[in-house]
Amino acid sequence: MNQKQELSLLGKHSEFFHSPDEAKLETFPNRSPQRPYVVTLETEEFSSLCPVTGQPDSCVLSISYVPAERVVETKSLKYYLVSFRNYPAFNEQVVNRILDDLVAAVQPSWMRVVGRFSPRGGIRLTTTAEHRPENRPA
Repeated sequence: MNQKQELSLLGKHSEFFHSPDEAKLETFPNRSPQRPYVVTLETEEFSSLCPVTGQPDSCVLSISYVPAERVVETKSLKYYLVSFRNYPAFNEQVVNRILDDLVAAVQPSWMRVVGRFSPRGGIRLTTTAEHRPENRPA
């Protein structure tokens, strides 16, 4: 199977998913598995919903990882992240859910997800979740 056959979203018009439960994270083979390297993906446009008030929570989201055998395809990641727009969850849950879903998809050597949420009531909340911290790059 070639790479284009593996990826169902790339190069096609697609509808956004309504929740992360429906979203699909697509991956492709790591082309440089012989060396550890760090991939960092960032967005300033991430949002989810507060499960208590229903108000949007926005954050700067940063994902860093050292790929093993697979790499996440960025269009599918974008669609996955957009699926949180109407997803009610506490900020800490959101960051840990993203980490869990990405780890399941790419099985990285190491991964960290950081959500720097916009202040509410004058308090900024930042959540950091990490997979296999013993493999954190120097």
